[in-house]
Amino acid sequence: MSERTIALVTGANKGIGYEIAAGLGALGWSVGVGARDDQRRKTAVERLCAAGVDAFGVPLDVTDDASATAAARLIEDQAGHLDVLVNNAAITGGTPQEPTRVDPATIRTVMETNVIGVIRVTNAMMPLLRRSASPRIVNMSSSVGSLARQSGPAREQTAGPVAVAYAPSKTFLNAVTLQYARELTGTNILINVGCPGYVATDLNGFRGVRTPEQGAAIAIKLATLPDDGPTGQFFDDAGVVPW
Repeated sequence: MSERTIALVTGANKGIGYEIAAGLGALGWSVGVGARDDQRRKTAVERLCAAGVDAFGVPLDVTDDASATAAARLIEDQAGHLDVLVNNAAITGGTPQEPTRVDPATIRTVMETNVIGVIRVTNAMMPLLRRSASPRIVNMSSSVGSLARQSGPAREQTAGPVAVAYAPSKTFLNAVTLQYARELTGTNILINVGCPGYVATDLNGFRGVRTPEQGAAIAIKLATLPDDGPTGQFFDDAGVVPW
């Protein structure tokens, strides 16, 4: 990594994203707090700075092309490059999500944030990542995106409730990550998928059993991989997750 390592975390104003930013900041990195809500972003940056993190706000709506372009321009002006991108921002889409009851508009909305948003932000940041000596991209997914776990024996399933928008969005994100890894073969950019586990956040009504700090650990691990580390793989704290 460069002497001044620069990271951007999307959806970093709360929950897992905030803890990822805090964990990377604790390494002495400069961390961009990507968030669309101005007040929540400002509050998160203030909290991080008060804790000793070199944090700066990055206005970012992952569903908006102009916002992603402006965010890349801000980071270029601020730092000139980007070492680590953590695509954490995501939504569930609400209910109902049974296939026979879902509103197709719900699926479109979830895909726009959870999949297209990742592509949009990654591509906007790619020129900055290419300037890094050791660029890393971490896409935050979920075990609910694992087709193996969705279709396995009941005792092996950790696939959550039936959710025809959210779960397939994570499967799609996993597949997109593989395509990036294939395109980036031969470069120094490592891109992987991380599952934080079932974390108590407002995404699930705080029903999770893990803390946001615990959920952030896999992202921090993948963000700090050595140059000979893996790429195009899916991990949680226990190791490789089956696709």
